[in-house]
Amino acid sequence: MNQNGITTLEVFLVEPSHTQRVIINQRLQASGIHAVTFVSSGGEMLKQLKLAKPDLIISSMYLPDMTGVDLIHAIREDSDSYDMAFLLISSETNIQYLEPIRQAGAIAILPKPFTQRELDTALCASLDYLHPEKANLEHFDVEDLRVLLVDDSDFSRKFIQRVLNNVGIENISFACDGKQALALFQEHFFDLIITDFNMPEMDGLQLVNAIRGDAEQISTIPILMVTSEQNQNRLAAIEKAGVSAVLDKPFEPQSIRRLIVQLLN
Repeated sequence: MNQNGITTLEVFLVEPSHTQRVIINQRLQASGIHAVTFVSSGGEMLKQLKLAKPDLIISSMYLPDMTGVDLIHAIREDSDSYDMAFLLISSETNIQYLEPIRQAGAIAILPKPFTQRELDTALCASLDYLHPEKANLEHFDVEDLRVLLVDDSDFSRKFIQRVLNNVGIENISFACDGKQALALFQEHFFDLIITDFNMPEMDGLQLVNAIRGDAEQISTIPILMVTSEQNQNRLAAIEKAGVSAVLDKPFEPQSIRRLIVQLLN
């Protein structure tokens, strides 16, 4: 872990429980973080953001006045605070409630209780998100890469775009579903496609099948699927369809950089 970088992180901890605040703060101190501001509600957090801009917001799922979903959505909708890293710590396991957090670009979702190693990994991911390194490609100038990004979530598209921009990729086309993506693919050349799985009109699996079955196009184009899908049968079908790699939501930003280097070098 980059201990020197981690210790510079300024953290706002949104947690109504005094006991949980103490536990999480102790873990943060063990990681070398001492600049922690405690906040007890979502509304208070949003007011604080008008006065200060922390590097990382750590929140519980259930707050007195809103949920962690409401909070991250409010943060992502505010252009001044959009780029902050967001970490959820919650005992919630229902995928229905966690899915909006994943789609909104949380840096990680940690359980209660969590291990020190899990926290350190999330802090490293936050640091990499805030202070990224460009991808180093042998055969391409990363600035010239043409990427097609497909996701029905506006929050998710913006978050992945930010991660791609961080590694040096600026030439990005966007599609809200597989149908739009396929039309763009048939009209333009792309070096890489990054797609979600669960989308309306045409999902990611149908998109991959269409691209891999198009003899008139370059069907060997690398396809990276970024998905929160947990069903193993569906994931197996995705891999069988010919995706180049599958990345879970939420993901560590360095994972995107590493996979791009692997797929394009």
